Amino acid sequence: MGNTALIISVLVFAGITMISCGLYYYVILRNKRVALVDKIKHATDVSDLEEAKSGHPDKHNQDGSAGKHISTLLLQLGNIIKPKNEEEASQTRRDLVRAGYRKGSSIFLFYGVKFFIASLMIIVYVFYKVMILALIPDDIEIQGISNFSVLLYTVVGLLSGFYLPNLWLRFKIKDRQSKILEGFPDALDLMIVCVEAGMGLDAAIARTAKEMELSNKIISDEFKMVSLELRAGKLRRDALKNLAARIGLEDVNSLISLLIQTDKFGTSVAQALRVHSDAMREKRFQRAEELAAKLPVKLVFPLIVFIFPSIFVVLLGPAMIRISTTIFPILG
Repeated sequence: MGNTALIISVLVFAGITMISCGLYYYVILRNKRVALVDKIKHATDVSDLEEAKSGHPDKHNQDGSAGKHISTLLLQLGNIIKPKNEEEASQTRRDLVRAGYRKGSSIFLFYGVKFFIASLMIIVYVFYKVMILALIPDDIEIQGISNFSVLLYTVVGLLSGFYLPNLWLRFKIKDRQSKILEGFPDALDLMIVCVEAGMGLDAAIARTAKEMELSNKIISDEFKMVSLELRAGKLRRDALKNLAARIGLEDVNSLISLLIQTDKFGTSVAQALRVHSDAMREKRFQRAEELAAKLPVKLVFPLIVFIFPSIFVVLLGPAMIRISTTIFPILG
């Protein structure tokens, strides 16, 4: 009977696990399929796009009126607290560009959000101090909070609220750079095909931007920006340097230097792109191997804290119970 119950429990557990995994992968694949269909519709359905731009402007204005007023308020706050030091402002503007925010008002909006979050932290603390503690009956004694504690909490709230957007901006930059690294070798392969087919480097960049729109929108936008700068009359090396500055990756910087040297000395562009594409793939494999090598070290802490105590309880628990029931009564 015991073996039957154990077998039934194992089968039920295995069945629930397989059903859960199946549902999880079904949802993941469905979301990817829906995202791909949305990208295709966004890229091909021009008529719906024009209709959305031209139709019902009043409705769109009504829906976005609250957000517009909030954005205007944040822009005004950001304009007030924007740093006067041009070096710090240019650094923040460069980080925003690397995160994908190219508008000139992005820096004012960023500092406005910082001021808003810092003020919100103080408002939450004051609400807790005044409103929540005021609801406590008078017959219940509570320990008072000193002026130093109030000042400390205020300073901590201001600093945390002011620097939380900086942490978010760093995570946004890293996420965008990781997506660029993921799709950049494929973009180089497309450029190789275009160059070997007889296109110039400018035309290859424009064609790659168009072809990468569905698979990697970030790379497509960056290459489109390079193509627009080239059409506007900017020198190729300046446009490529701007691309490296907007992305901020060492691999992209080395590629730009390679393309500038290739353009200067007249060597083969396709061969240079192929070598760099292979090097980027090799670096990606090395990064994956490095992460795999770090995995055993990262598993030490969860094993010690969560797994080993459970194993010790299962192995030594019955023995300790047996010892406590037999030896302790004898010892009195």
